Amino acid sequence: MPSQQRIIAHFDLDSFFVSVEILNDPSLKGKPVIVGGRDRGVVAACSYEARKFGIHSAMPSHKARQLCPDAIFVKGIRGEYSRYSRWVTQIIAAKAPLFEKASIDEFYIDLTGMEKFFKPLQWTIDLRNEIMKETGLPISFGLSSSKMMAKIATNQAKPNGFLQVPFGKEKDFLAPLSVAEIPGVGKHAQEILAYMEVKTIKQLNETPIELLEKKLGKWGTELKLKSEGIHLSEVSSYHESKSISTENTFNEPVSNLAFINSELVKFTEKICFELRKEEKVAGCVAVKIRYPDFETTSKQTTMDYTSADDDIIPIVKALFKKLHKKGEPIRLLGVRLSELTGNAIQTSLFSNTEKKTELYKSIDEVKNRFGINLLKRASSG
Repeated sequence: MPSQQRIIAHFDLDSFFVSVEILNDPSLKGKPVIVGGRDRGVVAACSYEARKFGIHSAMPSHKARQLCPDAIFVKGIRGEYSRYSRWVTQIIAAKAPLFEKASIDEFYIDLTGMEKFFKPLQWTIDLRNEIMKETGLPISFGLSSSKMMAKIATNQAKPNGFLQVPFGKEKDFLAPLSVAEIPGVGKHAQEILAYMEVKTIKQLNETPIELLEKKLGKWGTELKLKSEGIHLSEVSSYHESKSISTENTFNEPVSNLAFINSELVKFTEKICFELRKEEKVAGCVAVKIRYPDFETTSKQTTMDYTSADDDIIPIVKALFKKLHKKGEPIRLLGVRLSELTGNAIQTSLFSNTEKKTELYKSIDEVKNRFGINLLKRASSG
């Protein structure tokens, strides 16, 4: 158990992708807006006005059109989502003592112990107001004693509101809510619980732990704790330097550009695979070069958050071209991805996103089964 009572805030940008679209086109405000392809693909995000028709993320676009023929479909503005996400991150980073970027539009802040210096609720309200004033984006927050409780409070505060669940009131707050409000309780678990006639968190709390364990195994034990409002997960400190990288020191300096390019492709494929295994996306990429005289240089650039090889490989090649001293042999070569965050949703929303996601899923399944080197691009040698 924690040594002292924790104070955790959870911030979530409301309908983030739609909100960015509205900032860029104010005429969309108050209308049923869907981010995604109109004729094919799925709904990537939708406005609250669209949700009133039963539309939700991941719904096929053709079904969304049936539910709301007047819905306005927008393809998404490349780069804008990443830009706004970084902007909000910078505002939080300048104020928060400890924060975690859970995804491009979701943040946890640990204010434990800070009550000696300020009132946590007012501090959090002030931060929310600053984010809205600076960026124009609507944002909601929940404040409570754990990450789980803060997240559930945020969901209850939406849209564009805030809610505090005081210490000691967690169980009362949770009691009337659906078990679906507990993070991690998906459709399968809901079906099992419904068969047990457990639909609310109060009913879950009153169910004997032995029965929950019998039906749900270890997950049943965890659910029992969560129904009490107990969740001990820590806020993981967010650092822009957090990264995934790979590099190679060659036995002999190399100057063959075709070979060097194939190495860059191979390195990028490898770290993108690792990135997807961690269910992350990266917002920054860097290339590192060391010459025979041990002079070491690197160059980096920000990019749209992604984990796709074909998005990142051209950027890596362009960075290398700008960095490399023409004609100079290379002793060491490396590629690094940083500014990592949760892959809640693709941030480059185009018509081929769904197909691309399925393609990489299939490729990664093969690599997981038979080894990372079984499938690779022809250009990686």
